[in-house]
Amino acid sequence: MLGSSNWDDFRYLLAVARHGSLSAAARVLGVNHSTVLRRVTALEQAMGARLFDKLPGGYVLTAAGDEMQRVAQKMEEDLAAANRLLSGRDTRISGSLRVTTVDILTLYVLPRHIAAFRRRHPDLRVDLVAAEASLSLTRREADVAIRATTSPPENLVGRAVSGLAFAVYGGAGYLEEAGTGGDLDRHPWVGLDESFDHTNLADWMKRTVPAGSVRYRVNSVAGAVEAVRAGIGLGLLPCGVVDRDPAFRRIGEPVPEADAKLWLLTHEDLRHMGRVRAFLDFMADALTRDRDLLEGRCPGGIPVSAPGSLSPPGRGSG
Repeated sequence: MLGSSNWDDFRYLLAVARHGSLSAAARVLGVNHSTVLRRVTALEQAMGARLFDKLPGGYVLTAAGDEMQRVAQKMEEDLAAANRLLSGRDTRISGSLRVTTVDILTLYVLPRHIAAFRRRHPDLRVDLVAAEASLSLTRREADVAIRATTSPPENLVGRAVSGLAFAVYGGAGYLEEAGTGGDLDRHPWVGLDESFDHTNLADWMKRTVPAGSVRYRVNSVAGAVEAVRAGIGLGLLPCGVVDRDPAFRRIGEPVPEADAKLWLLTHEDLRHMGRVRAFLDFMADALTRDRDLLEGRCPGGIPVSAPGSLSPPGRGSG
């Protein structure tokens, strides 16, 4: 039965199993709804078994479908491994390179470095994917990951090139209007939503800022940066992004508990690929030169609030 089917058939099974509906699978695969239905039906006929039950909540694998999903995942892993091994022998610095990173680096840190990298390697196209969730380098969803983390994935190789410091900031206009006396918790705060609950940023906010003071939440650090810029309130922001921007004022020193490391990562099988190696080496040098900025040691002449002008939550004079 397997001999009458090919890998492309099993891609459709995996997409429906992972996303739970024909329409979601169609969006991921770049086809229409009817194509997914037709391919899944054809696979069921070739297998001689029903692979999915259609329930009110979506498509759910049957016992036979679950077995076929394991077969399909093994095929996917084997094909990805073969692709990585072949790609790893490619020493040319041309073609395309897919890089995944977080929004703050995509918007505020990497563009000038990628511009310089492209001037050095004009035949290489860089595809930058901003995603808080890590794309899979094992499945070749990306070739390189640039992550701010304290615990990089064990299945990837790479190095930390800099720290990434965070401090409390307010918009310059907001602080001029609201004043700079009293406790920090008398101000409204910009926070991050539950998708960041696993991070040092969320831990510090929960310990330090009363829940009632958080008046605005977003699901990205870049969104928090722009909210503080707009004057919604105070926020814990990356020093390397806002220290040289006159629209912000830093309140005190960087917060050690919120520190992260900036990692350049790839898969073991790709580390010697020409374009991957060239990008990693270039970016390691560029980001290492940015360390003072990224680690909060060069506010660039933007005033840092004087000690005592704003007190940490619960420590002010009232």
